[in-house]
Amino acid sequence: MAGNLIANYEEAAAIVLFGIGFTMLLFQRNLIKKLIGMNIMDTGTFLFLASMGYINGRKAPIIENGVMSAEAYINPVPAGLVLTGIVVSVSVTAMMLSLTVRLYKRYHTLYLDDIYVLSRHQTEDR
Repeated sequence: MAGNLIANYEEAAAIVLFGIGFTMLLFQRNLIKKLIGMNIMDTGTFLFLASMGYINGRKAPIIENGVMSAEAYINPVPAGLVLTGIVVSVSVTAMMLSLTVRLYKRYHTLYLDDIYVLSRHQTEDR
């Protein structure tokens, strides 16, 4: 069991990162901490995808010396997925940060419970 864990340390680290991020996303009430947790989850996912795409002994898919065999190269699809995921993650983070700034300007707090209570009071006053 320990030998498999040591042999697959990238996957184990990815699972730990995902777990830390998921826990932060579930249990933190501060919006910034939730956003950090989401980014940690993304990092775990990207690490997992990148580690699944790498195969020891193979090279990047750039044809050298006329070697055309697919067995000589790693699969480029997981790397492409990771790059695409990073772009999406940065975009989502920017959007969430802008929404967090708007919420802070309106309610003067970053805690979800307080924002919920304040928003309920504002709707009842109307």
